[in-house]
Amino acid sequence: MKLTIYQLDAFATKLFTGNPAAIVPLTEWISDDLMQKIGMENNLAETAFFVPSPKAKGEFDIRWFTPASEIDLCGHATLASAHVLYHYLNYELPSITFNSKSGPLFISRSDDTIFLDFPSWVPERVDVYPPEILKSLGNPEIAGVYKHRDYVVELMNEDAVRKCKPDFTLMKSMRDNVMITAPGKDVDFVSRFFAPYIGIDEDPVTGSAHSQLIPFWSNKLGKMKMLAKQLSQRGGSLVCELRNNRVIMGGSCKFYMKGEIAIS
Repeated sequence: MKLTIYQLDAFATKLFTGNPAAIVPLTEWISDDLMQKIGMENNLAETAFFVPSPKAKGEFDIRWFTPASEIDLCGHATLASAHVLYHYLNYELPSITFNSKSGPLFISRSDDTIFLDFPSWVPERVDVYPPEILKSLGNPEIAGVYKHRDYVVELMNEDAVRKCKPDFTLMKSMRDNVMITAPGKDVDFVSRFFAPYIGIDEDPVTGSAHSQLIPFWSNKLGKMKMLAKQLSQRGGSLVCELRNNRVIMGGSCKFYMKGEIAIS
């Protein structure tokens, strides 16, 4: 068996920034075990696999694998999958629908920017949470702790987000993903995202995190349209909008390589 694989930097305007993703287009599903092994071999935050959906033209079924497990939503690898369809697989329709474990994800584009239409996950404030969260972050001063799928820890300012040095061993022990966030200096908000339990100490740019951060900051700032930055070492920028019960994230990709997986 031979499979084509693409690697792109997503939410990036130049190579070696943003979040690298591996994309494997399929004509039919391969086994879960093989997809997980490919994800482990790639050793990137996510490897995405998609197949044409039997439901309708312009629809695809998509799944994402970290080096350690399958996840239910991923933004940057969805962005990269759309880029591969638009630029390398002769896809000519203006929009794409990816059917996923988190429901339908709607894709559109304008020039070089691809827009993701994702579910809005509103984090709720929690007063009781694992003590390992703050300990693993170095016990910073906080404005609050919230949760939807992941824990959202609001810090006091951008510098606190940038300078945080997590203890990933301690964080991994509690089996939850954690993001830290604060108002930005030159954007509306900044963040970082940590997921050591699923094999990703720090994710460079995280679309699924912004499914939670966009409604969070829209409510705090009273704004529907915002700009965001993820302050990882590679860094990445997102155009954000809250639209009813959906979030819109815009970004672009940079092509890195195309290859072939040979499985005997």
